[in-house]
Amino acid sequence: MLLKLIIFDFDGTLVDTTESILWTYRATSNELGIDERTDAEYKATIGLPLYEGFKQLYPGFSVVALDNCVRTYRSIYAENKAKLKPRLYPGVKDTLVGLQNLGIKMTIASSRSNASLIEFCESSGLMSYFRMILGSDDVCNAKPDPEPVLKTLSFLKITPEETIVVGDMPVDMAMGRGAKCRTIGVTYGNSSADDLINAGASCVIDRITELIGIIHDCGIED
Repeated sequence: MLLKLIIFDFDGTLVDTTESILWTYRATSNELGIDERTDAEYKATIGLPLYEGFKQLYPGFSVVALDNCVRTYRSIYAENKAKLKPRLYPGVKDTLVGLQNLGIKMTIASSRSNASLIEFCESSGLMSYFRMILGSDDVCNAKPDPEPVLKTLSFLKITPEETIVVGDMPVDMAMGRGAKCRTIGVTYGNSSADDLINAGASCVIDRITELIGIIHDCGIED
Protein backbone atom coordinates (compact mmCIF):
# COMPACT_ATOMS: atom_id res chain seq x y z
CA MET A 1 0.00 0.00 0.00
CA LEU A 2 1.20 3.55 -0.78
CA LEU A 3 3.09 5.20 2.07
CA LYS A 4 1.28 8.29 3.36
CA LEU A 5 2.75 8.98 6.79
CA ILE A 6 6.04 8.82 8.70
CA ILE A 7 5.95 9.15 12.49
CA PHE A 8 9.32 10.23 13.87
CA ASP A 9 10.79 9.84 17.31
CA PHE A 10 12.64 12.98 18.45
CA ASP A 11 15.67 12.33 20.70
CA GLY A 12 18.27 10.23 18.95
CA THR A 13 16.35 10.29 15.66
CA LEU A 14 15.94 13.92 14.58
CA VAL A 15 18.19 15.59 17.14
CA ASP A 16 21.36 14.61 18.95
CA THR A 17 20.47 15.07 22.61
CA THR A 18 22.47 12.20 24.09
CA GLU A 19 25.20 14.23 25.80
CA SER A 20 22.73 16.75 27.20
CA ILE A 21 20.61 13.93 28.64
CA LEU A 22 23.63 12.18 30.16
CA TRP A 23 24.91 15.46 31.63
CA THR A 24 21.53 16.24 33.19
CA TYR A 25 21.23 12.75 34.65
CA ARG A 26 24.67 13.08 36.26
CA ALA A 27 23.89 16.56 37.58
CA THR A 28 20.62 15.27 39.03
CA SER A 29 22.42 12.42 40.79
CA ASN A 30 24.95 14.86 42.26
CA GLU A 31 22.28 17.32 43.35
CA LEU A 32 20.29 14.61 45.13
CA GLY A 33 23.31 12.73 46.49
CA ILE A 34 22.33 9.45 44.85
CA ASP A 35 24.61 6.98 43.10
CA GLU A 36 25.38 7.74 39.47
CA ARG A 37 24.66 5.08 36.89
CA THR A 38 26.79 4.22 33.86
CA ASP A 39 26.34 5.97 30.54
CA ALA A 40 24.98 2.72 29.12
CA GLU A 41 22.35 2.55 31.86
CA TYR A 42 21.36 6.17 31.29
CA LYS A 43 21.16 5.64 27.53
CA ALA A 44 18.89 2.64 27.99
CA THR A 45 16.22 4.97 29.42
CA ILE A 46 16.17 7.35 26.45
CA GLY A 47 12.77 7.17 24.81
CA LEU A 48 10.94 6.56 28.09
CA PRO A 49 9.09 9.26 30.04
CA LEU A 50 11.38 10.68 32.75
CA TYR A 51 9.53 9.01 35.61
CA GLU A 52 9.83 5.60 33.94
CA GLY A 53 13.48 6.29 33.18
CA PHE A 54 14.30 7.01 36.81
CA LYS A 55 12.23 4.02 37.90
CA GLN A 56 14.40 1.83 35.66
CA LEU A 57 17.58 3.38 37.04
CA TYR A 58 16.48 3.24 40.70
CA PRO A 59 13.94 0.42 41.02
CA GLY A 60 13.94 0.58 44.82
CA PHE A 61 12.91 4.23 45.00
CA SER A 62 9.49 5.24 46.28
CA VAL A 63 7.00 7.21 44.20
CA VAL A 64 7.89 10.33 46.18
CA ALA A 65 11.61 9.84 45.56
CA LEU A 66 11.07 9.24 41.84
CA ASP A 67 8.88 12.34 41.56
CA ASN A 68 11.68 14.31 43.23
CA CYS A 69 14.18 12.96 40.70
CA VAL A 70 11.96 14.10 37.84
CA ARG A 71 11.46 17.59 39.32
CA THR A 72 15.18 17.99 39.95
CA TYR A 73 16.11 16.81 36.45
CA ARG A 74 13.66 19.24 34.85
CA SER A 75 14.82 22.11 37.03
CA ILE A 76 18.48 21.48 36.19
CA TYR A 77 17.69 21.17 32.49
CA ALA A 78 15.67 24.40 32.50
CA GLU A 79 18.50 26.29 34.24
CA ASN A 80 21.07 25.03 31.73
CA LYS A 81 18.88 24.92 28.63
CA ALA A 82 20.94 27.43 26.67
CA LYS A 83 24.07 25.31 26.76
CA LEU A 84 22.19 22.02 26.36
CA LYS A 85 20.40 22.97 23.15
CA PRO A 86 19.97 19.88 20.94
CA ARG A 87 21.54 19.75 17.47
CA LEU A 88 19.91 18.37 14.36
CA TYR A 89 21.58 15.27 12.99
CA PRO A 90 23.26 15.79 9.60
CA GLY A 91 20.80 15.58 6.73
CA VAL A 92 17.62 15.98 8.80
CA LYS A 93 16.33 19.13 7.14
CA ASP A 94 17.17 17.94 3.63
CA THR A 95 15.38 14.66 4.32
CA LEU A 96 12.28 16.38 5.70
CA VAL A 97 12.18 18.65 2.64
CA GLY A 98 12.51 15.63 0.34
CA LEU A 99 9.73 13.73 2.10
CA GLN A 100 7.49 16.76 2.04
CA ASN A 101 8.09 17.15 -1.69
CA LEU A 102 6.99 13.53 -2.13
CA GLY A 103 3.68 14.40 -0.47
CA ILE A 104 4.35 12.32 2.65
CA LYS A 105 2.82 13.57 5.89
CA MET A 106 5.12 13.66 8.93
CA THR A 107 4.52 13.78 12.68
CA ILE A 108 6.48 13.42 15.92
CA ALA A 109 5.78 11.01 18.79
CA SER A 110 8.18 11.59 21.69
CA SER A 111 8.55 11.00 25.41
CA ARG A 112 9.54 14.65 25.86
CA SER A 113 6.92 17.12 27.01
CA ASN A 114 4.91 18.81 24.29
CA ALA A 115 6.21 22.25 25.33
CA SER A 116 9.82 21.11 24.96
CA LEU A 117 9.14 19.67 21.50
CA ILE A 118 7.32 22.79 20.29
CA GLU A 119 10.05 25.07 21.63
CA PHE A 120 12.81 23.23 19.79
CA CYS A 121 10.87 22.77 16.55
CA GLU A 122 10.04 26.48 16.47
CA SER A 123 13.60 27.59 17.22
CA SER A 124 15.10 25.26 14.61
CA GLY A 125 12.58 25.92 11.85
CA LEU A 126 11.02 22.44 11.86
CA MET A 127 7.41 23.27 12.70
CA SER A 128 6.21 23.53 9.11
CA TYR A 129 7.18 19.93 8.34
CA PHE A 130 4.98 18.23 10.94
CA ARG A 131 1.21 17.79 10.89
CA MET A 132 1.12 16.73 14.54
CA ILE A 133 3.54 16.78 17.50
CA LEU A 134 2.81 14.49 20.44
CA GLY A 135 4.69 14.54 23.73
CA SER A 136 4.34 12.23 26.71
CA ASP A 137 1.83 14.64 28.28
CA ASP A 138 -0.46 14.36 25.23
CA VAL A 139 -1.27 10.70 25.85
CA CYS A 140 -2.35 8.51 28.77
CA ASN A 141 0.12 5.76 27.85
CA ALA A 142 3.50 6.77 26.43
CA LYS A 143 5.80 4.53 24.37
CA PRO A 144 6.33 1.58 24.21
CA ASP A 145 2.51 1.60 24.31
CA PRO A 146 1.09 2.14 20.80
CA GLU A 147 -1.24 4.94 21.94
CA PRO A 148 0.84 7.80 20.44
CA VAL A 149 0.76 6.11 17.03
CA LEU A 150 -2.91 5.14 17.27
CA LYS A 151 -3.85 8.69 18.29
CA THR A 152 -1.91 10.06 15.32
CA LEU A 153 -3.53 7.65 12.87
CA SER A 154 -7.00 8.47 14.17
CA PHE A 155 -6.43 12.23 13.90
CA LEU A 156 -5.03 12.05 10.36
CA LYS A 157 -7.39 9.27 9.24
CA ILE A 158 -4.51 7.13 7.94
CA THR A 159 -4.16 3.36 8.28
CA PRO A 160 -1.25 1.45 9.86
CA GLU A 161 -0.48 -0.08 6.46
CA GLU A 162 0.15 3.43 5.09
CA THR A 163 2.47 4.38 7.94
CA ILE A 164 6.11 3.94 8.99
CA VAL A 165 7.46 4.67 12.48
CA VAL A 166 11.10 5.81 12.63
CA GLY A 167 13.13 5.77 15.85
CA ASP A 168 16.41 4.90 17.53
CA MET A 169 15.21 2.85 20.50
CA PRO A 170 13.53 -0.54 21.02
CA VAL A 171 10.57 1.28 22.61
CA ASP A 172 10.00 3.07 19.29
CA MET A 173 9.91 -0.25 17.44
CA ALA A 174 7.54 -1.67 20.06
CA MET A 175 5.26 1.36 19.77
CA GLY A 176 5.08 1.08 16.00
CA ARG A 177 4.66 -2.69 15.92
CA GLY A 178 1.98 -2.48 18.59
CA ALA A 179 -0.01 -0.28 16.22
CA LYS A 180 0.61 -2.71 13.31
CA CYS A 181 2.89 -0.25 11.48
CA ARG A 182 6.17 -0.92 9.72
CA THR A 183 9.20 0.39 11.58
CA ILE A 184 12.64 1.72 10.69
CA GLY A 185 15.42 1.78 13.27
CA VAL A 186 18.21 4.34 13.04
CA THR A 187 21.63 3.21 14.26
CA TYR A 188 23.18 6.68 14.71
CA GLY A 189 21.17 7.31 17.90
CA ASN A 190 21.34 5.29 21.09
CA SER A 191 20.81 1.64 20.05
CA SER A 192 22.62 -0.93 17.94
CA ALA A 193 21.27 -2.47 14.76
CA ASP A 194 20.91 -5.83 16.52
CA ASP A 195 18.88 -4.31 19.35
CA LEU A 196 16.57 -2.58 16.90
CA ILE A 197 16.07 -5.67 14.72
CA ASN A 198 15.43 -7.78 17.81
CA ALA A 199 12.81 -5.22 18.84
CA GLY A 200 10.98 -5.68 15.54
CA ALA A 201 12.48 -3.12 13.15
CA SER A 202 11.46 -3.80 9.55
CA CYS A 203 14.88 -2.50 8.58
CA VAL A 204 17.67 -0.29 9.95
CA ILE A 205 19.51 2.68 8.48
CA ASP A 206 22.79 4.37 9.41
CA ARG A 207 21.88 7.87 8.15
CA ILE A 208 18.53 9.61 8.02
CA THR A 209 19.16 10.53 4.39
CA GLU A 210 18.67 6.84 3.53
CA LEU A 211 14.93 7.24 4.13
CA ILE A 212 14.35 8.77 0.72
CA GLY A 213 15.96 5.83 -1.06
CA ILE A 214 14.01 3.30 0.98
CA ILE A 215 10.73 4.95 0.12
CA HIS A 216 11.59 5.18 -3.59
CA ASP A 217 12.70 1.53 -3.67
CA CYS A 218 9.90 0.25 -1.43
CA GLY A 219 12.63 -1.66 0.37
CA ILE A 220 10.67 -2.50 3.51
CA GLU A 221 9.14 -5.87 4.18
CA ASP A 222 6.02 -6.23 6.32
